[in-house]
Amino acid sequence: MSTGSTSGRLARAGVFFDARLGAATFLKRNMRKIFPDHWTFLLGEIALYTFIILLLTGTFLTFFFKPGMNEVVYNGSYSPLKGVLMSEAYASSLDLSLDVRGGLLMRQMHHWAALLFIGGMMIHMLRVFFNGAYRKPRELNWLIGVALLALALLEGLTGYSLLDDLLSGAGLRITAGVMQALPVVGTWLTFILFGGEYPGQDIIARFYSIHILLLPAVLLALITAHLILTWVLKHTQMPGKGRTNHNVVGAPTYPSFMVKSGAYFMFTFGVVALLGASAQINPVWLYGPYTPADISAGTQPDFYLAFLDGSLRLMPSWEINFLSFTLPMSVLIPALVPLGVILTGLVLYPFIEQWITGDYREHHIVDRPRNNPHRTAIGVSAVTFYGILWLMASNDVIAAVFHLSLNKMIYIGRVLVFLGPALAYFATYRICLGLQRRDADALGHGVETGVIKRRPAGEYIEVHVPSLESIEAQVRGKEPIPVLEEAAVDGARSRGGKHRRLRELRLRMSRAYGGEKVPLDAGDHDGREGHGAPEERDRSGRAAVGRGTDEKSPP
Repeated sequence: MSTGSTSGRLARAGVFFDARLGAATFLKRNMRKIFPDHWTFLLGEIALYTFIILLLTGTFLTFFFKPGMNEVVYNGSYSPLKGVLMSEAYASSLDLSLDVRGGLLMRQMHHWAALLFIGGMMIHMLRVFFNGAYRKPRELNWLIGVALLALALLEGLTGYSLLDDLLSGAGLRITAGVMQALPVVGTWLTFILFGGEYPGQDIIARFYSIHILLLPAVLLALITAHLILTWVLKHTQMPGKGRTNHNVVGAPTYPSFMVKSGAYFMFTFGVVALLGASAQINPVWLYGPYTPADISAGTQPDFYLAFLDGSLRLMPSWEINFLSFTLPMSVLIPALVPLGVILTGLVLYPFIEQWITGDYREHHIVDRPRNNPHRTAIGVSAVTFYGILWLMASNDVIAAVFHLSLNKMIYIGRVLVFLGPALAYFATYRICLGLQRRDADALGHGVETGVIKRRPAGEYIEVHVPSLESIEAQVRGKEPIPVLEEAAVDGARSRGGKHRRLRELRLRMSRAYGGEKVPLDAGDHDGREGHGAPEERDRSGRAAVGRGTDEKSPP
């Protein structure tokens, strides 16, 4: 078949579909859409591609998994468990892992993809937060991202609990305990979900329906909405030469972005497949079937739920007894407060920042994290809070490996969970200011070269060169954080005391949060030691540039 005839048939097929669907104009317009090019923008694609892998591997697993809690006697190929009474769910998990061809590979790929899916979302949200990419007009997309993260945690919990092995059963027992601790409705919710007294006979089947039908459908819908909004609102871009809030500098969707995305998907798929084939994860045959009377030492959940386990371990015993009701605060606080603080903070932060700064403009150029030190410090303190709780989920293992006192580990964790975020906030804020000063110094004096020059008077200085044009444009893309003017609150001072105090609080917060902490011209001051005298500066204020030779004064 000739190339001309093939091209002609494709052209006729294209005309046929375009006449009925009108797709040519749509594709022509959208295939030329420009996407900015920066490596951090690929972090969100990790979550997208691993979600696709989850759908593919999960479909395979549904062909063999049996979500039943009826007891059966195991007669599979794993000899140590032959003749052991176990649930249908656990028996089918063993068969899937050890008897179905490719089953273990698919199981492990599914598990690794789940970890990368949630990890990718977390990293992507941190990138968006630190860059301020959640600001107008992208608040709705940010809220969708927070909902995706919350649903992904729930999806991970339901999938983690399906296997009915000793490890997942222990996590499910904690879930039941948290539900029972809820005041008034806790017992009823537990009976409804478990189908009776724990562990019941229905929880695996119900989690299975939630895991493979309900949550994936909602996740798919929200991911689609997230991508549509990203497409319609256009992608944010880093500050740089020629980049403004009214343009996008980058490459077109076709062929550049599509080729990169396709290669990145194949790379992600290859990494997941390599992990599934070579890195063992969740070997359920070693744990044995779950029985409520048994527990294994050194157990930890997957990383995305470990911070809840850590908070439970750190919380001291505390109960409130009132009118024949008992509130187990030692369960309610660690189970609900850390997650509630993180998710509520993520939801409210864009609107709190708008309220403090009064900035309701559209932003398509993101901030460098150093240029908003308070926001960056808040983010790092939240990560520190999460990290300490995550680490404390393994305090028994850490104590055993390093021969430490477990009680001391608990007390240290209780202190660090409050002290750590505060220290992280202070340190991050100072580091951001230091980086801003370095940027201002680079603009005012140039970049250090390591070349030493001797002046005629015998003084030695280091030769500086001007910053690269691209770097200078990125640094000069910094915008001051808006600050509310005092006139904005003057009109409220004649009102009641409550409104007046709120407006004054808002003004003080705005002054502390906003403003130019380190102006870019802070490096343009003459006579600074090591950068030469005023007469050796060029017109731009930079230090004189020399060849680094020994320029001695004439005799």
